[in-house]
Amino acid sequence: MTATLALRQTTEPAPAIVPATPELAWLMAHVQTNRFLPHPPPDSIFVGDGDYRAIGAEFLGHFVRIGRLQPHERVFDIGCGIGRMAVPLTQYLDPERGSYDGVDPVMDGILWCAQTITPVYPRFRFQRLDIAHPLYNPQGSLPGNEVRFGFANQSFDFIIMTSVATHLPPDELVVYLNEASRLLAPGGRLFLTAFALDGQSTGQERLKFRRWGEGPGWYAIEEAPLAAAGIDAGFLLEYTVQAGLTVERLDPGHWRGQSAAHYQDLLLAVKPRGAR
Repeated sequence: MTATLALRQTTEPAPAIVPATPELAWLMAHVQTNRFLPHPPPDSIFVGDGDYRAIGAEFLGHFVRIGRLQPHERVFDIGCGIGRMAVPLTQYLDPERGSYDGVDPVMDGILWCAQTITPVYPRFRFQRLDIAHPLYNPQGSLPGNEVRFGFANQSFDFIIMTSVATHLPPDELVVYLNEASRLLAPGGRLFLTAFALDGQSTGQERLKFRRWGEGPGWYAIEEAPLAAAGIDAGFLLEYTVQAGLTVERLDPGHWRGQSAAHYQDLLLAVKPRGAR
């Protein structure tokens, strides 16, 4: 194996990453610099460190080049936050054929997206789910291990879980993987980022992971374990496959202290053709 983690459960090489075209490079720069695109107030951004627009532009590039996202596809963003992935996608998805649905437990983020993005881009829809989470929604009514998203089977071609697995305990992550598989159409892809611990790296000093009990979970912040949660790479791969998806790649991120195009580890999994 090269940069891909050795625990990839496939004998076939992962499809090559699509090279960045001049059009994609222009679009990413446009997303990052266009002052007319929606941007939430700085003090309302709760989705992590870094530049809101720059990170959105970066991930648009990853979705297209690694995830093979096409403008006509139906996108589902689990943990859409305050639109950091949605805003750049408004410039890429076809306004008549493509679509985007985002869900999140944080009401402020959903309200901003619904009031700011949807009126201009009506095929971008947002809804709040009252999922319990000790950091983001401690009074939530729906336990995380009972989540079922309110869409029909095979409703989507591309499912995003950026910085979601990094805030879930292992049992809830399994539920999300099963839901992603249910919702993907055959040939659809799950694009997920995680801290996937492989026994060779537990992180740099800024993010040093410790095992959470005897299970497959890890934590970096003792007083708030789900603020930065890791998962055994083997567990992530096993349950992705058990959910009915084929793992194409699990590429390490530069949180490990090595060169990479993305910070967290990146998993891309595909719903097999002919699957239900």
